[in-house]
Amino acid sequence: MGLVAEFEIDCEALPLVSVAKAVPETQLDLKIQYNHGNWPLFVAYVTGGRPDEIERAFESAAFVADYTLVGQAGDTRQYQTVPATSLAGTLGDAIDDLDGLRALATTDALIKRIEATPTGWIQAGWFADREAFDAFREFWQANAGFTLRRLTRDGEPEAPGEGLTDRQQEALRTAYEMGYFEIPRTASLEAVASELGITASSLSERLRRAQTHVIETTVASTWPPLPD
Repeated sequence: MGLVAEFEIDCEALPLVSVAKAVPETQLDLKIQYNHGNWPLFVAYVTGGRPDEIERAFESAAFVADYTLVGQAGDTRQYQTVPATSLAGTLGDAIDDLDGLRALATTDALIKRIEATPTGWIQAGWFADREAFDAFREFWQANAGFTLRRLTRDGEPEAPGEGLTDRQQEALRTAYEMGYFEIPRTASLEAVASELGITASSLSERLRRAQTHVIETTVASTWPPLPD
């Protein structure tokens, strides 16, 4: 049986970490589009923050040669970014073993989530076996910083709240403590957002994502299949 893991990589040279550092109030999720040369394209899903600040951060990022706003849903803006440098140009000063990094792409693993933070990346995914997971762990322990957040067997139910981002957990906790979920409510969405220092639309998006994840991991998996 495979493994499911979530871990932090402490490496500020990783792509788009500088953008996350420039606009720390946003959530910056990444997807990688391979088969586009030495460095693949990166799609960035940016939730929260002011568009002008986000785009200035892209323009000042050494990693980004060009970026395009390709879509928007609610408070989440989707950008496609074109790398300005090669793998060696981006990470060569921070990571000595670039061949080892390339080898991770051939590991029996599927990274399902990447979040850029002001200090590095948070990654979560499936690993075929312990050997595949150890390849990631040992590489990042040797070349940057590695902190394991969660490691379970594939198929084991997640505990409530597992897999939420730090911002989602903070939003849920603050909303709960201020009475946003009480009946009747004793705090408005605007009041909770003000406490967190974000806009009401950013908070609404963050709460929806968090609540969807909690439902999917605690309730939806137990529902019987719909009849044909």
